[in-house]
Amino acid sequence: RELLPPWLVIVAGLTGIVLLCVSTKDNVLGVFQYGIVLDAGPSRTTLFLYQWTTTKANKTGVIRGCSSCPVQGPGVSSYSDSPQKVGKSVEPCLNWAQNKIPAEQHSQTPLYLGATASMRQLNLTHPILSDGLLAALTATLKSSPFHFQGAQILPSPDEEAFNWVAVNYVLENFFKYDWRGQLVPSGTGMAGVLSVGRTSTQLTSKLEEENQAPEEGVRLQLYGQTHHVYTRQCPCHGTEQLRRRLLSVLIQ
Repeated sequence: RELLPPWLVIVAGLTGIVLLCVSTKDNVLGVFQYGIVLDAGPSRTTLFLYQWTTTKANKTGVIRGCSSCPVQGPGVSSYSDSPQKVGKSVEPCLNWAQNKIPAEQHSQTPLYLGATASMRQLNLTHPILSDGLLAALTATLKSSPFHFQGAQILPSPDEEAFNWVAVNYVLENFFKYDWRGQLVPSGTGMAGVLSVGRTSTQLTSKLEEENQAPEEGVRLQLYGQTHHVYTRQCPCHGTEQLRRRLLSVLIQ
């Protein structure tokens, strides 16, 4: 199977969080519902805006990413020396989202922040600093007109499970539209996902047999089906290590 275009993965990268963490109950205020996810990555934070209608496939919402707002400045963990600034850094994108979403739906729009690798590392080495950053972000997000759902550091298995959901969602492996425009089961298998980071590589795939699922795996209920997803960690096989090995060979 061909690699997904990078822009397509970026656009859908937070689909898993929306599908698994954000409620998709029927909206009585208008045609569309909206959801906001802040992806606090190692190098930058991005606000993603999603929307969906009341259409569901086996009790799971059908969503689409409609736009995004890159937060100016470095990643969240870079503000460890000045946590008072991290909340202000996301305010312009929150204001941008207010203009994108009808005012009458602000209080019904769920808002969620998920921090990843760099914050996990900071939490291991300086937990007080990471807690201070999350507290500052929480204060800013709670003060917005949106329905704040939480700000947390995503465990690695959960992050990789979200990536697995996002890729298979983009590939239409959960469901597809038939020639009448109706939602029908895809009938295809699930793709595995190889995620290459700076310090490690992760391979996430679905376990076909339930009794094969290890304790550290993630159980997902999506579109009327249960999926047991497991991530195999490959430490020291990230892009930074590959770069160092290449430089070593070139020097030799």
